[in-house]
Amino acid sequence: MHPLERPVWASLSTHHAALSEGNALARRFVRDVNLFASPCDDSPPALAALAALVRPGESVLLLQVPVIAVPPELIAAREAKGVQMVAPPGTPFEAAGDDIAPLGDDDAAQMLALAKLTEPGPFLSRTHVMGSFLGIRIDGRLAAMAGERMRFPGYTEVSGVCTHPDFRGRGFAHRLSAAVAHRIQARGDQAFLHAWKTNRAAISLYERLGFALRAEVNVAQLRRP
Repeated sequence: MHPLERPVWASLSTHHAALSEGNALARRFVRDVNLFASPCDDSPPALAALAALVRPGESVLLLQVPVIAVPPELIAAREAKGVQMVAPPGTPFEAAGDDIAPLGDDDAAQMLALAKLTEPGPFLSRTHVMGSFLGIRIDGRLAAMAGERMRFPGYTEVSGVCTHPDFRGRGFAHRLSAAVAHRIQARGDQAFLHAWKTNRAAISLYERLGFALRAEVNVAQLRRP
């Protein structure tokens, strides 16, 4: 199976193994980094291993192309459809301009606040350690950001793309997404990303950047009662 079919597992079992817990059957990100988890496949042992990683009252997120199998110990609290888009090799992405700066630990509180306000996807106190993030500041305020999320050999995901409502309409999301994708390509990886299937504005933005639809993805929030 191509790693993009199960990008969460591909990331957890390779580049992000140090930020995860679990075993060869199922893994999840540590709780302050992200909510994503994944079994290695849909076999009963793998699904049981996934369920064992979820505490009572806790939820995890699954994202993959195959239909999501729900372990009997868990319930699907929410299910939705998304799209997976990939930038063909050689896609021309604009590099970061002078007003785009790297973000790191010192910016974590502002990054989290911006993500909570705009909801670009699950973003916790240490989500920023998953990869490189870039931002644009206006008068000292974090106006917009974008960064990297899932990563495995040959591929890195563009994610966390968001703009504060006070600064929308200035093309920040387009420029930051392009700058992140440019960095990904520069190190020899292929950039990919996900968006909700119903989010036509985001999909149109990514199409203008050069990303192409690869597949629909299934997303589910699984909870242990």
